[in-house]
Amino acid sequence: MRLLVTLGLLWGSAATTSSGPQWPKPVFGRLASPGFPGTYANNHEQRWALTAPPGYRLRLYFTHFQLEPSYLCEYDFVKLSAGTTVLATLCGSESTDTERAPSNATFYSPGSSLDVTFRSDYSNEKPFAGFEAFYSAEDIDECQVPPGEAPTCEHHCHNHLGGFYCSCRMGYVLHRNKHTCSALCSGQVFTARSGVLSSPGYPQPYPKLSSCTYSIRLEEGFRVTLDFVESFDVEMHPETQCPYDSLKIQTDKEEYGPFCGKTLPRRIETKSNAVTITFATDQSGDHTGWKIHYNSTGTSNC
Repeated sequence: MRLLVTLGLLWGSAATTSSGPQWPKPVFGRLASPGFPGTYANNHEQRWALTAPPGYRLRLYFTHFQLEPSYLCEYDFVKLSAGTTVLATLCGSESTDTERAPSNATFYSPGSSLDVTFRSDYSNEKPFAGFEAFYSAEDIDECQVPPGEAPTCEHHCHNHLGGFYCSCRMGYVLHRNKHTCSALCSGQVFTARSGVLSSPGYPQPYPKLSSCTYSIRLEEGFRVTLDFVESFDVEMHPETQCPYDSLKIQTDKEEYGPFCGKTLPRRIETKSNAVTITFATDQSGDHTGWKIHYNSTGTSNC
């Protein structure tokens, strides 16, 4: 009994704490034509502006629908719209080649708002009972993307009530845009007298919005030679030199590049024991990148 009282007090204090999560109030309701289930009046127009909290959409279905039928619903109709986009124009009681009735269809708003407009013209050949509909707000699963559209998150998408968040695979960090995964590729140091380095993920497409730094640091007396091998594919522009993605090579005395395009750059004999390679990418493109094999010549001062 004492445990139940304690739990009750904890629940009461949690329910009244202002710093706790603020859940949106439920959004639901009923719409009906004037006088339903009786006959609706002529020359009548009524509009309902429905809204849901951010991250939610509106779901609407009809339990009864009987309006005057007409070609392209030009007489009496119920129109569903979101902003300037018309989602459906409904009339009659059964769908034909020129008019649409809701039947058992369920309608969803693309965002958090839905406008419902009912209009009747100046006359009806016989009485019609109108319509009855119910609506409610439901969470949008932002992680479900229609075929052919770009994914919400580059790596992993996590849906939750009222929103979503993205996360990245190991070796990447979420960019400040909260969607793109940038590679953790800065500060790599190579001290062996020969080796191989490449763009992240090579030969798969390299990540967007990334800035990579590779340093080759050998003993005094050695000179580094760089050979581009296999394939080279870095986003380019036909009129401007490497404005999007670019690869640069720098020593204490010279700078080579920037390099981009699809042609393998020639061998680079740096005449230096210290070489820094930087690779920067923008927010677009789908290119496979580059691979470098480096060697060294000379002798150690030791």
